[in-house]
Formats: sequence, C-alpha cells, structure tokens
Amino acid sequence: MYRPTYANIHLAYLKTNLELIKKMIPDKKVVPVIKANAYGHGSVVIMEYLIQQGIDYFAVSLLEEALELREKNKEVGIIILGAISKEQLKIISDNQLDIFVYSNELLNDALESQLPLRIHLKYDTGMHRYGFTNLKAILNAIYQIENHPTVKWIGLATHFATADDNEIYYRHQVEMFKELLTHLPRKPEMIHMSNSASTVIYESMYDFTTHVRVGIALYGLSLEHLNLGLKPVMSLHSHIVQIKKLKKGEFVSYGATYQAKEDEYIGVIPIGYADGWLRVNRDAMVEINHKLYPLVGTICMDAALVKIDQSVQLGAEVILFGGLVSTKDVADHQKTIVYEVCTNISARVPRRYV
Repeated sequence: MYRPTYANIHLAYLKTNLELIKKMIPDKKVVPVIKANAYGHGSVVIMEYLIQQGIDYFAVSLLEEALELREKNKEVGIIILGAISKEQLKIISDNQLDIFVYSNELLNDALESQLPLRIHLKYDTGMHRYGFTNLKAILNAIYQIENHPTVKWIGLATHFATADDNEIYYRHQVEMFKELLTHLPRKPEMIHMSNSASTVIYESMYDFTTHVRVGIALYGLSLEHLNLGLKPVMSLHSHIVQIKKLKKGEFVSYGATYQAKEDEYIGVIPIGYADGWLRVNRDAMVEINHKLYPLVGTICMDAALVKIDQSVQLGAEVILFGGLVSTKDVADHQKTIVYEVCTNISARVPRRYV
C-alpha cells in the first residue's frame, strides 16, 4: 500500500455476522454469496477466512469469479448463479463447478454435452429474471437429468423479489416453491431459496430447505431496522494531503460550482469517482477527528474537497463511511442502496484486512 486511501475490512465483524446468522438457522447450512468481489470486500480473502470458520460452499455470479476462487481452493463447492453459455460448459466441468440451469435451452446444452456437470435447477416463482416459469417444464427437466449418465441433479432453488418489503408477494413465491416440492420424484441434496432478508426474517419457520444464500447481511449491511446486531464489515478511509485557505468569493474545483462565502479552509482528500467515490457525493458529510465536515465543489476523478476548520491538520484521517457516517447514510445521499455503495469502491482502493 502506498496511497493514503484504503478500505478497512473488519474480519472479526464478518465472523460475528456469520455466527449471528447461524444461530438463527441452526439446522441449515450457510452459502455465502461472494460475487462482485464479495460485494467489494475482496472475494479471495473473504472465502479463505470463511473456510476457516467452517464454510465449505460459496456462490458467485460469473464463471470468471468462480475460476478465481477455484484457483485458490480446489476442494470447496462453488455455484455460479448467473448466466452460462454452451461454450463455458467444458471449463465448468473441468473445474468441478456447480451451475444454475434456468432454461430449456441451457438444459439441452448441458445434456447434449455429455460432460460431468453438477446442476441446480432454478424455478422462477415471481422474480421473473432467471428460471423455469412453468411447473411442467421444470419437472420435465428433473426427469431428463435423472435419466442422464453424466449430468447430476444437485439442487433446487428460487429467488425472492420482495423478502424485505412485501410479505404478500413473498408468501406467494414461497407457496409456489412448496407446490413444486410436492411433485418431486425425490429431494435433491440442496434445496435453497432464502436470500439475506428471507434468511433472517422467515427461514427458521421452514423445514423443507437445507441451505440459505446469504449476501448483504454477511457484510453487516441493510436490515438495520431489525436490530439484529450485524456489524458493517467495510469502512472507507483517506487523509488530508493539502490544506488551502480560500478568500471570500474564491471558487474551488471543476466548474467553479462552489464559492467561499467567507475566508475558509479547504482540505484535499485523494479519493474520487475513479475510486467509486461518486460525483453525486458532493455535499455529503465526512468524519475528521470525530466531527462531521461537508464536502464542497465538484468531486474529481482522483480527489474530493472538504470544508474544514483550523483544528484539522495536514495528514488528518478522513472516514468517508464506517464511523459517524454509515454506509446507509452514503446510500441515502446517493438515492441508492448500500449494495451499490460498496460494490462501487474500485479495485484501485487497497483493502486492508483488520
């Protein structure tokens, strides 16, 4: 690390969050979702740390993400949740990766390949993204796989659209999934439907699932209103690298959009939109010396500017989120969700594992 800008990843908080989730569902296994670089937290290190905590199966979105993890560990289970093409099936088989099969086209490609493949069938109960939408079609898929010499049926899954904000629609999806289970010739070794919200709110009531797919809750984000005790794993830090004294009437940054109303001090923070600290964060608050200070002017590619007072010294630490300012505060300012805040933090921001 050379630059004075970094994200701290608090591994003890990750462990705390995992233990809290496990206590809620003691009879189920947790499948951490570590797609998108573990929601910006660093997928390889997160995987290796969670293996130490007894986790043996992980979920990602892309083949590239799965291969990065497989290179580091040859033993753990890895499922690709996202889109798969016919051309990828050989490398998926060679690396013993699991996949979601979500359409007749992909099913036919898998069966015709004659490759050893591990399949989870995805039932679309209302998300209307990936998945078989027809009960007859998914039952036919199960029949074909069960009678195939190389393709193995490992799991059955669905995904919820409204687990945290529309219980009526959520219940509708659950009932559709339960209806499918009554028609199965046998139960696969993995039956999983719950995301983070469904896991912590509802999953303890179900006796027909074996696993849960937990993403954002593992990183201590979202679901704050439930007061579960989850701790945010990531905090974002930088430092003041220059201090400017502006005279009344002087402007700062691109477009001269901020004008000093009086003689003021401005601190330069070496973080910008190329780091994922987006231009929309203009006018947001940051923490310095346990006090809040406003960002001013246009955020640059590599720098942001903060209005400070004389108590702030050159080199002072700036906490952009993870202290007095939460990740949710940043998300609310951006009019978005915490997922986007963390995944936006780019690869050029070093991760420090604390």
